[in-house]
Amino acid sequence: MAIHLIVLMCLLSHSGFGGSRVVVTLYALELGANQFTVGVLMALYALVPMLLAVAIGRLADRVGARMPMLLGTVGVAVALLLPPLFPGLVTLYVSALLLGSSFHFFFVTVTGIAGGIGGVENRARNYALISMGFAAAGFVGPTSAGFAIDHFGHLPTFVMLALFMVAPILLLWLKPDFLPKAGGHAHGGEQRSALDLWRAPVLRNTFVASGIISSAWDLFQFYLPVYGHSIGLSASAIGTILGVFAAATFVIRIVLPYLVKRFAEPRILTYAIFVAACAFALMPFFQNGVALAACGFLLGLGVGCGQPMSMSLIYALAPAGRASEAAGLRVMVNNVTHLVIPLLFGSVGTAFGYMPVFLSNSALLTAGGFLMRRQPA
Repeated sequence: MAIHLIVLMCLLSHSGFGGSRVVVTLYALELGANQFTVGVLMALYALVPMLLAVAIGRLADRVGARMPMLLGTVGVAVALLLPPLFPGLVTLYVSALLLGSSFHFFFVTVTGIAGGIGGVENRARNYALISMGFAAAGFVGPTSAGFAIDHFGHLPTFVMLALFMVAPILLLWLKPDFLPKAGGHAHGGEQRSALDLWRAPVLRNTFVASGIISSAWDLFQFYLPVYGHSIGLSASAIGTILGVFAAATFVIRIVLPYLVKRFAEPRILTYAIFVAACAFALMPFFQNGVALAACGFLLGLGVGCGQPMSMSLIYALAPAGRASEAAGLRVMVNNVTHLVIPLLFGSVGTAFGYMPVFLSNSALLTAGGFLMRRQPA
């Protein structure tokens, strides 16, 4: 029962958060922002998580899951309500910063506690379930945001997305008993460093693989709305393409347990990176919504296996009492790419157009795929 309530909260919370990326991007473009400005907004989502993800993980290990998860869901709701209350581009900067920092209080904590619910034998199942919840949210959030923008406008869409946070807030406020308690591990005053986790070769390889996959995921979420807007696609069409991408991540996570039984994890991640590279190489040659949706589906198959595999491995390999801290380090590494990718490719797109953005990221993924081939199983 506990894991299913957590999956429900993941679905609802990430629907609001994922939909916010669509409405923030399209509202900024509506206000006259250029690609670089949109890149700055998306980078602000990653700034605080990049700096504080490890601290958030340590907090969750120390005080338990309820407080950081509640803080995160309330913060996302407040951030979504700011643009309707104070319309304008300046508010979007504040909202983007608050959205990214707040959601990761929830996300880091969930990834740190899920592996321990129901015993070790349920770890892989738990991470598969919450990953499917996040994947379903990746469809619900952007799709609902796209259709809401076309039918009601940008500012009402922010309010609609904030409503996704009501049920998680009430669950965490009124019925927190289903959450695991704080680990209560004594550290004897010893000063711990996240570098201890980074120095472990197998953990470090997992962090690197997660970051490579995350860079592709983040560029698509950031750049597809910009590209779609430039070629005249409606908000509904853009949201649907993002939803098709999310549907592919859901599909691959259903199949993933069968793949893991047949192939080693590094091999699966290597192939996944090459599939993502192929999808990015194809995108700039299409301006049709259906063709872009097909590319998005291919990309979703490629990147969709990275999150559950890396979360499960990190939980299994982390030292006792430091699972959430290890999850925080993974999020920090991912958010380095979340910060750099929008700024870098927003600048490239502004200066050189769309094709270099997609092709250079495809080349980056290809290089990452060859790097992963050298990792031991």
